[in-house]
Amino acid sequence: MNRVLAQAVLPQGSGCTFWGRGVSQGHSDAIRRIDGVEAGIQYTIPIATAVEKARKGHGAILTTREKHLRECFVVAKEGADKADIENKIKTMPYYFSDYDTVVHFIGKDEFTANHSGMAHGGFVIHSGGTGGDTHTMEFSLNLYHNAEFTASVLVAYARAASRLHREGRPGAYTALDIPITYLSSKSGDELRKEYL
Repeated sequence: MNRVLAQAVLPQGSGCTFWGRGVSQGHSDAIRRIDGVEAGIQYTIPIATAVEKARKGHGAILTTREKHLRECFVVAKEGADKADIENKIKTMPYYFSDYDTVVHFIGKDEFTANHSGMAHGGFVIHSGGTGGDTHTMEFSLNLYHNAEFTASVLVAYARAASRLHREGRPGAYTALDIPITYLSSKSGDELRKEYL
């Protein structure tokens, strides 16, 4: 939604999305599927120099490798070949091969103590011009627990679906089709009074 809004307001510009710092559930699952891995987690980390380039309007020219680092923490099963596990992670297509990836092997206790959370976040940065001036719009998230935040998003869209149903408007909608007022628990009058 923020990317669409930024492009609508600054159509003569470019946007860039950065994920993290946070846990990627899919990438973590991919690590755990490798033979010899007892436990594993992967953090997606935006590269600071790339974020600064995007804020200056140069985000569109950044490559995948320039934007994010993948950092993995792995508990190997006893007797597993750690070099083989690391190679399989770093060369895995669609997950790690297009990124600089760091793999750390740690013990089960350290993994449980330091890598059991579901933190995530990200940035949407869009820079564009109006006349001779350049502007930057930025939206960021810093989530302590990704799944709990996602549940809150689903509740907001369930609220919207209920409102659509009461209005006799069934059908399939995307997130972009739903007016933002339908997501709120407040009435239209309350929203106008408090936000306009």
